[in-house]
Amino acid sequence: TSSKNTRSKIVGCWKFQQLMVHPRNVMRDYLDKVYKWSGIIAACFILAICMTVSLQVFFNVIDRVFVLITGNAIGLVLPSYADFAGYFLASASFLAAASALKSGDHIRVELIIDKLNPNQRVYTELWCSFVGAAIAIYCSWWSVKLVFESWKYGDLSPGIIAIPIWLPQLSMAIGLIILTIAFVDKFVMTLMQLCENSSEPSGELSTVEE
Repeated sequence: TSSKNTRSKIVGCWKFQQLMVHPRNVMRDYLDKVYKWSGIIAACFILAICMTVSLQVFFNVIDRVFVLITGNAIGLVLPSYADFAGYFLASASFLAAASALKSGDHIRVELIIDKLNPNQRVYTELWCSFVGAAIAIYCSWWSVKLVFESWKYGDLSPGIIAIPIWLPQLSMAIGLIILTIAFVDKFVMTLMQLCENSSEPSGELSTVEE
């Protein structure tokens, strides 16, 4: 037991030293993993939508075949499939937001920003990241509050299969929280790039890579 405690202390000290020596790299790795896995989970929800809709289409085909053969439909229906498809879509949309922001896949209107010089563009990126982070924080706060109230009062979905409504709302809240982290991350990275480039003799500022 004492040897295990000693080993755990050594491992803990080593991890602490790694955090102190390379805090930015360690944090960068953690954040990138969060963005990556949120995107993977969002992709799983998209796959769930395809499976749900495909299964209902298959049931419709079987019904049509029975109508042609017997004149009567079996009435195969996947209960609340439309509701679940909507929940999956909302979950995928919010969970993929941070990953899309990180990879630069969001639609950007660059009609004005493309005409700015590097100095003006990096300040514009900084301002947009700040505004985006502020809006994301606001939305995250109220979404978490909505989830808590739905859980507190036991709200259920109105479909054939009634589920606690806080379950699909939870994915929205988690996605918004991760998006908030991504905006703050982008703001900090842009600010650090601004500080680093401001010390260059040429005074040219480069934008942060998406």
